[in-house]
Amino acid sequence: MVINQHDALSHFAGTCVAVTGGGGLIGSRIAVQLRAAGARVIVVGRLDAYPNEVYSQLFGIDTRHPDTVVGDVGDRALMRHVVGQCDYVIHAAAMADVAACTRNPLAALETNVTGTQILLDEVARAGRTKRLVFTSSASVYGNGRPLEGSGLSQFREDDAPDPLSVYGNTKLWGEHQVKIAMEAAGVPYCVVRFFSVYGEPQTVKEGSHSWVVAWLAMRASLGLPLELNGGGRQVRDFVHVDDIAAGTIRALIAPGAAGQVLNIGTGRPTTIREIAKRVLMHYPEAGLVERPLPVGDPMGGYASTCRMRQALGWEPAVAVEEGVDRYVKWINERPEATPQWMRRLAAASKPCTG
Repeated sequence: MVINQHDALSHFAGTCVAVTGGGGLIGSRIAVQLRAAGARVIVVGRLDAYPNEVYSQLFGIDTRHPDTVVGDVGDRALMRHVVGQCDYVIHAAAMADVAACTRNPLAALETNVTGTQILLDEVARAGRTKRLVFTSSASVYGNGRPLEGSGLSQFREDDAPDPLSVYGNTKLWGEHQVKIAMEAAGVPYCVVRFFSVYGEPQTVKEGSHSWVVAWLAMRASLGLPLELNGGGRQVRDFVHVDDIAAGTIRALIAPGAAGQVLNIGTGRPTTIREIAKRVLMHYPEAGLVERPLPVGDPMGGYASTCRMRQALGWEPAVAVEEGVDRYVKWINERPEATPQWMRRLAAASKPCTG
């Protein structure tokens, strides 16, 4: 049964929801949707992954607002204070950049493992949380097993996980620990596995190979060639951030989601090369350059969405073609979204004519 989004959101009027990682792309979109539904949303985040102007100008984070808490999930006293006020908790705080986790595994463990444990401790201690949603990742699947006859991997929630990266490994630990800790405390929970998130107001980080749509579109807008790691043969299930937020919010209240692990995906396989070709429709002068596949970057696959649709009464609304076109339009209208380091790279790559 498909449940109207307005009816689902009406449940949150007058409630209080904590969103860890609420200053990031996904967390900030979750907060926007919840506040529009009448919820009080307390966002917690370190706000140190991007320059300050990204948080204020792109993500719409007002650090002066009393419900914007600049802090770390590893701060036990802070988590006790926040969780003690809230009816629901969405735990989206993480060191989420695959490349950064690979470069600094100890930092990934500190945030994604220790920070998660501290939050779970405080949720159990408070004893008032109606449901906790833990945001995990399709990276827990690794490369999976290709379906017979197709050569593509479709990831089902019951598949044996096989992460290929530090990031994926920490997310898998979090899934297991949420189940152990929340069942012991009698707190309802749901785990959502995000597939490849994209969409405005996403921007890119220097030294990262994540955020494929943003990377390719921003490079093309500056006249830089589109770099395809591994030739762009990797398969992803691209999910617009608005849909990611909507699905996560539904996981807080849908009766069928309690105790479940749910993919949040479209069920549609798309190669990175296909994304590049869609971007080239808007910037035909941009070329393609093939690069080696980074360590820990899986060949990927796409989501099985049967359990998600049954549990949430919902499915994503934004097709990847529409989403890429929307993103290109957005960066053309918001040139300040393209970071200065990328602009300097583009300027340095232009031939000298003087």
